[in-house]
Amino acid sequence: MKILVTYLSQTGNTEKVARAIYESIEFAGDILPLQEAKSVEGYDLVFVGFPVHANSVPPKVQPFIKGLPRDQFVAFFHTHGALRGSELARTGLENAVSLAAHSNVLGTFACQGQVKPALIEALLSKPEHMKWCEEAQAAEGHPDKADIADAREFAAEILARATSLKA
Repeated sequence: MKILVTYLSQTGNTEKVARAIYESIEFAGDILPLQEAKSVEGYDLVFVGFPVHANSVPPKVQPFIKGLPRDQFVAFFHTHGALRGSELARTGLENAVSLAAHSNVLGTFACQGQVKPALIEALLSKPEHMKWCEEAQAAEGHPDKADIADAREFAAEILARATSLKA
């Protein structure tokens, strides 16, 4: 099974998770920043990672997801400032899954990623961002060792799922 792990990372959080996923895959595969992943042709499974922007998939990632071939096995992972499992954290993955409606989405993974303090400071004065800012302050130090272990476990589960569906 040929696997691609591709990601967009601006602060290093998503790249850290991407590397953990890649390192946990026992089969031949590639890891590429999204801007270098020109095609998914020949890949049986694609992991796509991104940081959440405004509770959604970043505009730079959306065309890649929409361009995935019909029935492509795909798994999404993202980093975010919100509390893990919160509505703010889930929204980005729900958006990714909706963009890939024609693909075969095998699963999703999310974990906190440390947010630049300057961004939190800039948004603290805006009442509509207050909840997110409070949650984002708790993301300091993430992704941490537990997040990385969870990402590896996620990769193993997705690989097992893809292998059983491909058989």
